[in-house]
Amino acid sequence: MLPDRDFFDRLADAARAETLPRFRTGISVANKEAASFDPVTEGDRAAEAAIRALIGQAFPEHGILGEEYGSVGLDREHVWVIDPIDGTRAFISGLPVWGTLIGLYRNGEAIMGLMDQPFTGERYFADGHRTIYRGPEGEKTLATRACDALSEAIMFTTSPHLFSGDIKRRFDNVESRVRLSRYGCDCYAFALLAGGHIDLVIEAGLKPYDVGGLIPLIEQAGGVITNWAGGPAEMGGEVIAAGDPALHAQVLEILNA
Repeated sequence: MLPDRDFFDRLADAARAETLPRFRTGISVANKEAASFDPVTEGDRAAEAAIRALIGQAFPEHGILGEEYGSVGLDREHVWVIDPIDGTRAFISGLPVWGTLIGLYRNGEAIMGLMDQPFTGERYFADGHRTIYRGPEGEKTLATRACDALSEAIMFTTSPHLFSGDIKRRFDNVESRVRLSRYGCDCYAFALLAGGHIDLVIEAGLKPYDVGGLIPLIEQAGGVITNWAGGPAEMGGEVIAAGDPALHAQVLEILNA
């Protein structure tokens, strides 16, 4: 049995109860990496713990892959992929482009997903067939927009500083050709793409929990999301999402030139 929309809402609401009261409050921040700045807050940990508790009660036979508390049962048919606060740097900076990501994999394929932004009151949910938006604009089914010319495309990435070496060269080859590029939106950029507001998101060095909840949002709105080789994006790494399949094919060719 698969979870329904109400269960995903329960998970998002439980996370929201832990993250939103801590947003813009100056909470303490820990660094997970000695060689770089990889922040984590008590909001990250509390939100993931709340999500995992509900999943464990309702679907004890499912596996879980989470950012803060590790993984269990990754060989099971259904695995939940959780990022309690995607965009922790935005979170600690007071910028409302972070979100809670919850994805469900079946035999390694992302089939359902949610991105919740509690501060703006926006929730994006892919139910296995379509992507639904709920928020200040009401409720509506989303569709990506047509854009088959890279010269007309709006592209987002989290930060150009995350690219280096040959990865940066390949990214620069694409960025130099787009109409407009913007930085710093984390998971919110993927939501904007699903909603038909932008055309392209390119990222590098993603973990499965950074993208697992987002893959269904893009695909079920009519877009394409893969790794830079054109394969599945479920395991993260270098990832490209495009609203228009023709644009995706064009960018893949440039990335691999």
